Amino acid sequence: MSKPDTNPTPKIAYVFPGQGSQTVGMGYELYQSSRQAREVFEEADEALQFPISKLCFEGPEEELRETISSQPAILIVSIACLRASEINGTIKPVFVAGHSLGEYTALVAANVLGFADAVRLVRERGRLMHEAGKTRPGGMAAIIGLDEESVEEVCMETGAQMANLNCSGQVVISGTKEAVARSMDLAQSRGAVGVVPLEVSGAFHSPLMQPAVEGMTQAISQVEFGPPDVPIIANCTAQPLTTVDEIKEELLQQLCHCVQWQPSVVYMVETGVSTFIEIGPGIVLSKLIKRISREVQVLHMDNPESIKTAIETAVP
Repeated sequence: MSKPDTNPTPKIAYVFPGQGSQTVGMGYELYQSSRQAREVFEEADEALQFPISKLCFEGPEEELRETISSQPAILIVSIACLRASEINGTIKPVFVAGHSLGEYTALVAANVLGFADAVRLVRERGRLMHEAGKTRPGGMAAIIGLDEESVEEVCMETGAQMANLNCSGQVVISGTKEAVARSMDLAQSRGAVGVVPLEVSGAFHSPLMQPAVEGMTQAISQVEFGPPDVPIIANCTAQPLTTVDEIKEELLQQLCHCVQWQPSVVYMVETGVSTFIEIGPGIVLSKLIKRISREVQVLHMDNPESIKTAIETAVP
């Protein structure tokens, strides 16, 4: 009679960062040290027909911060981290998820999208979102220290919309510049610890992004999607996506709807995930996850040293 497994393999989820995680120089160490990462950057340069790798490594920062550049750049560096880690096959995640733009990176990790297709698609997404921001101007702000219900009440009074439920006490709002400004004032008057305007080119994850939906519908229709190898936790519903049709619908819905990040993490924790690995530049999601659940292990991969540490820690 076999003994019960007293040391079961931990359930692991991969998570991928969104816009705002970019920094000049990201990915350069990986480019120098890893053949797999170098091939990712070379493939991206070829797919876009310009050296986006140089923009990642050298900037200028202002150009890298632009929506049309930052979105593909973050996806590229995230996939370079994933490929450089050589954990495919070593670690089998039970879920993948990404914050906004990061959802596209998750689709590459789950073999739904080819890498070159994803890079082109995300650059087009960035272009369309930027254009929508010019057509229907708006902004975003982080509200710190108010609960979700209080922020929702503020938004109902001002016409803004909740755009990211990041973690308890951190909600990002989106809307016209007037609505966001009024919301910031109102939130402060109701006890918000801080209100932080975000450096973005539009009111992302709000109805003001509707002009981008038509263009993305067309762009998505021209790309081949495959069934996911692993369920993707959807930004809009915090529920698993397992079919191509569900995934395509999600990519359009998330342009104008709230990113349910905290509910997504809670869902994964409640279904047994005990280790999260953030793959890509920065540790924004790692910090949020630690605030959402103190019980889980959170690792990150964004350079050769952190990749080595994450693998040694995650693989039993």
